[in-house]
Amino acid sequence: MNKKQIIGIAIFLILIGAIVGIKALNNKEESTKGLTTIYVATGGGKEDFIQDEDVVRILKDKYKLNVVYDTWSNGKTVLWPLIREKVSLGNQSIIDRISNGEEFSINSQEVSKYDALFTSDQRFYDYYKLYPNKEKNEADRYTVLSGGLTLNTPIVIYSWKEVVDSLINENIVTEKEGVYYITDMNKLMNYILQGKKWSDIGLTELYGTINIASTDPVSSSPGATYYGLLLSVLSGGEVTSDNIEANLPKLKEFYIKSGYMNNTPADLFERYLKTGMGGEPMIVDYEKSIIDFANSNPNGFKQVKDNIRILYPSPTIWNSHCYAAFTENGKLLLQAFDDEEIQKIAWERYGFRTGITGGSYDVSSFGVSVPQTITSTVSSLKMDVYDKLIEYLKGN
Repeated sequence: MNKKQIIGIAIFLILIGAIVGIKALNNKEESTKGLTTIYVATGGGKEDFIQDEDVVRILKDKYKLNVVYDTWSNGKTVLWPLIREKVSLGNQSIIDRISNGEEFSINSQEVSKYDALFTSDQRFYDYYKLYPNKEKNEADRYTVLSGGLTLNTPIVIYSWKEVVDSLINENIVTEKEGVYYITDMNKLMNYILQGKKWSDIGLTELYGTINIASTDPVSSSPGATYYGLLLSVLSGGEVTSDNIEANLPKLKEFYIKSGYMNNTPADLFERYLKTGMGGEPMIVDYEKSIIDFANSNPNGFKQVKDNIRILYPSPTIWNSHCYAAFTENGKLLLQAFDDEEIQKIAWERYGFRTGITGGSYDVSSFGVSVPQTITSTVSSLKMDVYDKLIEYLKGN
């Protein structure tokens, strides 16, 4: 092949690429024509739900909304200015200037602002509504026009039939209408603190001391939520400035005895399923995990469902994904989340309960014991309590 032929082929390929690119751009513009585009800074844990084809379709067809979700960590939403350029999106000129050390705020000219914030933890939603703490170098914030709890899932403990049978004999777990509740969480915590072995409660096939595996509360939101629940339990349901000082040392001891911790709930849940009772007798996770697993891997779920047990601490605590609208456009999406079809998808496919109280659902089709409603809960702890808890756990 001579040089002219090579150049000709190269030009042809460039033209084809340009045509494809223009066509794709036109298709994208056509698909969003007549729609209101809403930009949302979004915490993790709900990626599959917000990207669900039917949810996207309903928002477009019924509500004329094109929603762009940008990924943010919860902590950065209060430390960084909430502009798209901080996560390398939007105005490229400003992105370049930020990378060169220039500072911008939500009030700067030509920055790409957000219509809403969708956190994956209520404490960050509550905290965002407060005036920024400039002593901690927190960024200026948008005014929250409306918002609240949108997607909810309670903290649960996953275990296995034989383990739960033994805990029932120890009067730690109670079965009610096919659902298993931890009705004496203090007793279970004391067993762990005392170093009781599995064999001490009749599980001679399990080695080592009784333990509940969780993600690390220092680096993981689910772990922090779980330890917030434990702190509430130790404090009799209400954490005060007096009892927190008395209970933190006990919680630190519990943390040390828990040993190695995963950093992501997905890894922990996968380990629980793969290693079985011998590997992970008990783990902490969200209720939604088993429903998501049952839908995404029906064959795998069929293999383990008869032996899996879901334990609901009494009380438990919600992990709440909260939505904060900053603009009138942002309020449109908040209203759309109340759509019955969207709420049905959130529960049946992804295990999210919706509404302020977590809703009421038909749970008979799942094949595992899930309660219709969650009634025994403690309130989410405020940011300053979590900060104090995590700092104490981190200390030597």
